Order: sequence, then structure tokens, then C-alpha cells
Amino acid sequence: MTLSSSKALVPFVSVDHMMQLIHRIGVEPMLRGLADYIEADFRRWESFDKTPRVASHSPVGVIELMPISDGEAYGFKYVNGHPKNTREGLQTVTAFGLLADVATGYPVLLTEMTLLTAMRTAATSAMVAKWLAPRQAQCMAMIGNGAQAEFQVLAMKAVCGVQRVRFYDIDPDATEKCARNLVGQGVEVIRCRSREEAIEGAQIITTCTADKQYATILTDNMVGAGVHINAIGGDCPGKTELAPAILHRADIFVEYAPQTRIEGEIQQLASDHPVTEFWEVVCGRAPGRRSEQQITLFDSVGFAIEDFSALRYVRDRLPGTGLFLQLDLLADPDDPRDLFGMLQRAAPAPSAA
Repeated sequence: MTLSSSKALVPFVSVDHMMQLIHRIGVEPMLRGLADYIEADFRRWESFDKTPRVASHSPVGVIELMPISDGEAYGFKYVNGHPKNTREGLQTVTAFGLLADVATGYPVLLTEMTLLTAMRTAATSAMVAKWLAPRQAQCMAMIGNGAQAEFQVLAMKAVCGVQRVRFYDIDPDATEKCARNLVGQGVEVIRCRSREEAIEGAQIITTCTADKQYATILTDNMVGAGVHINAIGGDCPGKTELAPAILHRADIFVEYAPQTRIEGEIQQLASDHPVTEFWEVVCGRAPGRRSEQQITLFDSVGFAIEDFSALRYVRDRLPGTGLFLQLDLLADPDDPRDLFGMLQRAAPAPSAA
């Protein structure tokens, strides 16, 4: 499982190395690969030791730990969400993650996960849309054009075949940023002046806004029959994007219900409102899209299994690339019982009088 030549060294993937790895694989091939890994782990959902993420909330944001294990490997991600950071020239979300060997407890991979989270979030959205969106959906609306937007679009293109994207953001500069970044990427970019204009003709509607508030990005009368809604902006208590009436009209699919009922759109509903955990669809235990008129909603808050899948994917792609550093992270004395002796032997030599 380890990438290092010594059990005391842990491979670390920096931001620069992650960017090089993504370009070496290719953005769209990596998005497809991540989607495949995530789907494979959803198929073995019941083999995981699962828990809602551990969150520490403050008035300006949240810091979270997301642990998971399948009995052989253990992973966790540290991630924050601070919407006010953008106004200060900082990222709203930053993250790093670790993968460890359960048999020894030794870490086998440490990596940045700011970029990797954007990739895995987009891959998850597209993997779910492959199952729930209308057949041969080619047009999507992207409402909220921040740091996640281009990843979401390219994942929908790579996995679902989306060709046209209707963009809207309250900040026109954010839309222009997306249009500029997607030049030459094989998608038609349509700039829209309102949310209503953005969803015209879209079969997939993605909402990805950042403000920590009970917002109404989509009202009930904006959502017609037959669409798939990919709601990824609401991801903590007190932060939503959809009018409650939409939730009552839609068939709702979630990652892990105990977490989503606290953090997702369904925090607006009664605790017994029926939802389907998406792994049940993948495993054939529950239906996905059943009709052309059905409204499907993926109430996505992000779950640790998706990060576990992403960590596995990176671990499997690293050997032979050289795109990591070996960190001297673990104390490894010759005699496991003699940690103090190792410390003593590292003492500097006495200086000459």
C-alpha cells in the first residue's frame, strides 16, 4: 500500500504536484476516473465504517474533519468553509487529506485536497447525474460561478455528454471568468442575466452558491417537470439554496442521510421526510429516474467516502510519476521501545571548549 521505500517516510502531494498530476492524466480523464472510483466505493457502501463529519462552527465559517474506513484503509480530510474569505482574497474552501493502513496505523499518503476536493465534488455530481438526469441531457444551468463551476461543467461534459452551459452569477465578473477559462474546452458557454434565464431549456440545474444563509436560489415556480437538480451549495446548518416547495415536489437523493439532514437542503423538512441514499440506486435496491416528468434532486453536501475514493485514486496513480515528496513524518527508532534513545542519539555533539 505504501509508496515510500522506507516505512518511516510518507509521500506528500503538494498543490504544485497535484496540478502536475492532473495535467499529466488530463482533466476530463481524471474526472472520469474519479467518478469510476467513487461509484465503485458506493457499490460497497455497507463495508464502510461511516460517521457524519465532525464540525466546529464559528460566526464566519466552519472547520470539519471527515473520517472513514473500509477496514483495510482509513482516510480523513480536513476542510474549512469560510464564505467571507473571497472578499479578503482568500479561498472559501481549503483542504488536505490522509490515507493510512489500518493494519499498522501508519499513514501511506498525505496530500493537498483543495484542488482534489473540487475534482471529486464535480466527479460525484456527474456520476450521480449519469443515473438521475434525463437521458441524453445536453444542456445544464450553472448558477453560482465561483471556484467549483468549471470543474462541475467539465465533469458533466466528460461523464454525461453535456455540450451547452447557461451561466449565471450575481457577479458578472465570475461568469466572465468561467467563460474565459472554458475557451477551447468543447462546451458552448451562454451568459445569462438572471436565474430564470439560466434555467431555460436546461435539463440539469446545478446550484453552487457560497453565502451561509437560508437562501432561495431556485423558487418553486422556476422548476418545471423532468429536470435534475444538483444542489451542492448548501453544506452546513443554516445554509440552503432551494425553496422548500421544490423539495416536496422532487424525489430526493442524498449521500448519507444522518449528515444531510443536518447540513443539506432537507434540513428544511421534517426529520422523517423520505429520501433515498444514492448507494441504494447504484446497488439496484432503489429506483432512480422513473419517468420523463420526474424531478430528481441530488442534495449533495459531500461525504467522506468520496474523499476516500479520491485518495485511493491518487495513491494508485502516483507510482512512477515522481510527483510527491517523501516526508520524514514518523518516528522510527531501530528498537520500537527505545524512542528516548533515538532522541538522545540525535543530540548535537558538544562544542569544543
